[in-house]
Amino acid sequence: MVAALKGVSFTVERGEIFGIIGPDGAGKTSLFRILTTLLLAESGNAWVDGFDVIKDYKEIRNRIGYMPGKFSLYQDLSVQENLEFFATIFNTTIEKNYELIKEIYLQIEPFKERKAGQLSGGMKQKLALCCALIHKPSVLFLDEPTTGVDAVSRKEFWDMLHRLKLQGITILVSTAYMDEASLCDRVALIQKGEILSINTPEGIIDQFEKPLWAIKANEMYKLMNAIKNDPAVESCYPFGQYHHVVFKTQENSKQKLENLAKAGHYTDVEIEAIKPNIEDCFMALMND
Repeated sequence: MVAALKGVSFTVERGEIFGIIGPDGAGKTSLFRILTTLLLAESGNAWVDGFDVIKDYKEIRNRIGYMPGKFSLYQDLSVQENLEFFATIFNTTIEKNYELIKEIYLQIEPFKERKAGQLSGGMKQKLALCCALIHKPSVLFLDEPTTGVDAVSRKEFWDMLHRLKLQGITILVSTAYMDEASLCDRVALIQKGEILSINTPEGIIDQFEKPLWAIKANEMYKLMNAIKNDPAVESCYPFGQYHHVVFKTQENSKQKLENLAKAGHYTDVEIEAIKPNIEDCFMALMND
């Protein structure tokens, strides 16, 4: 049996956007299910908003909003019916916390009579967020909320999160999209159930100490294998149109790449030194 989580420990400050960043299977959903009292951990302790996830699970459920990765609202109910149902569960009304959800509600109001299952991906996302906020939670858990959503809807969603943060809501969001890490106040990089690093996005990038090179040529797959087979290379992985390369030592890095390209008789070769991003840092931590 493989443990979903291994020695995970972190603290989230009140009113911050905290990102759990990692690929599929890293343990993000298991972590969220434990923190939202839906799953019992085999060992360890956890608190949400100062309450124990086991002893105080009822109190936690009243204080949190949870948006799971898979759309889980009632697809046969209309948009309005879903909102009213979740408001009733929490003994509140749409009108009571209208100011909190107003911005999102106005976008889905034209479709309020439509069945939830017939909404587009972006509209399902906004409806789910509305339902998670209907009782004005103090902590909001969002499990991969932008997976499968178009780029415009992703941007709109993150803009909404930053406005919610201004209202004092603490937000924990998990994502497999490394570029979304820069939109968080702090992030935890997670892989195979273990946290590799916790810091601000800028702090994680600052920890990347070795020069990073980008290279492309006419035969990219062949070039990648040639680079990986060089004993001086620490890592090489595809990134868009380029391969990102890190050497074990800093000496003559560019010259080494030029020699590899020349030895393989590659054409249209481009080599440049670049600044790392979160994904580069994640790959480096995986190689440690």
